[in-house]
Amino acid sequence: MKKVLSVFATIAVLTMFLFSTAYAGTGDVTVTFWGQSAFKLESGGKTILIDPWITENPAAQGVVTVDDITKADLILITHDHFDHIGDTHDQEGKTIHAADTIAIAKKTGAQVVAVFETAGRLLGDGLPPQNILFGGFGKDIGGPTDINGISLVMTPAVHSSTSGVSVGYIIKFPGGATIYHAGDTAIFGDMLLWGTLYPIDLALLPIGGHFTMDASQAAKSLRLLTPRKAIPMHYGTFPGILASDADEFVTLAKKIAPGVGVIVLKPGEKYILQPTCL
Repeated sequence: MKKVLSVFATIAVLTMFLFSTAYAGTGDVTVTFWGQSAFKLESGGKTILIDPWITENPAAQGVVTVDDITKADLILITHDHFDHIGDTHDQEGKTIHAADTIAIAKKTGAQVVAVFETAGRLLGDGLPPQNILFGGFGKDIGGPTDINGISLVMTPAVHSSTSGVSVGYIIKFPGGATIYHAGDTAIFGDMLLWGTLYPIDLALLPIGGHFTMDASQAAKSLRLLTPRKAIPMHYGTFPGILASDADEFVTLAKKIAPGVGVIVLKPGEKYILQPTCL
């Protein structure tokens, strides 16, 4: 019993210091794309990274390195595949699981948010419990977790994962902007429900096909999610497997969901999202 109480006391302390400085911003969110599914979101002095595959990401070469990343408050992991959690390899070719995520979290003090089982795997890979939400417990699909005014909703994603399940995230900033990162996923009917529950300003959607939605499915998902804006992701990294560009998605989106503004970013480019709903 004492051990259980000690665990919960530790969690309480970690939660108290999590995001210890208040959000202070106008509501704009600066969205930086690093290729594949990796993004940096900045708003109100807070920095959120999503799926930081950096070191061996071909799209990130010459754009960003782990050493370049000096600030992160939260790191959101959608699932534990190498191109999302940031695997690297040593000189002998041995896989170092989640090396990018762990290095960034340790350096910046960021809290990593992942589904419960993936959080446990990260603990086993050497990520300290103080760098994982709620002292190592992580999160799960369901209701929102409020972190100093920033609301995180973990959503389902139709994909696979070695540990736990694949997920997406709906992130609502205090300034009013709501961003949906779908993770790796096929199209699924509940996108309609999530878009209704949480009106989306910007949807970050995989379009590359084979492992995720292709251009056609992603364009049709816009009718379900009804975001104001959309940025395509998860393409152009694996020649012959994923779509090489976003052209087909842009064309289909104009036909299927003409009210949605599509922004195509090259790795390293930024987009400033200005929210309309508070």
